[in-house]
Amino acid sequence: MEMIISGLLLGGAFGFVLERAGFGNPNKLTAQFRLSDWSVFKVMFTAIVFAAVGLMIFERLGIVASEELFVPPAFLGAAALGGALVGAGFAIGGYCPGTSVVGLMSGRIDAAIFLVGLLLGTVIFAGVYPAIESLTTLGKFAKADALPEALHVSSFSVNVVMVLAAVGVFLLGSWMEKKSSGPVSSTTN
Repeated sequence: MEMIISGLLLGGAFGFVLERAGFGNPNKLTAQFRLSDWSVFKVMFTAIVFAAVGLMIFERLGIVASEELFVPPAFLGAAALGGALVGAGFAIGGYCPGTSVVGLMSGRIDAAIFLVGLLLGTVIFAGVYPAIESLTTLGKFAKADALPEALHVSSFSVNVVMVLAAVGVFLLGSWMEKKSSGPVSSTTN
């Protein structure tokens, strides 16, 4: 019961943060595909880098044992196919599953319609799953369980590159946002 309550509390807090960041608005979300609003990229990249660096620090301090963590197998082909389908749905509908719930809780009718489509798509997928199950294991990457192992480098090296890439995304995003907003003109009467 405690796990359910903690999950609901964390989910509610996450939804609140998403709403406060404007991620319940499909216009803000689809602007990332036009490269005119980089806030989604910045937030997600920050979360990924924070988690990766935090995990590395916890491993070094002996708080987390990496060999005890479950790392699911990587199916690169299936991930590419699924990513393309989810990305297309995101670009067309303006929501991902999480932000559609945020939009619904904010009173957006389009989010409710998106959620209905999401649920129908899930039911259809479950129905056709036996026929397409082979696609879900397409492109298995069996050389390593984690990026440092696959690249034969330390986790520190991977994290340094990710932090530098995050800084690059922030700089590029800021530049692109300024470029897309155009020059600011002032008029005087």
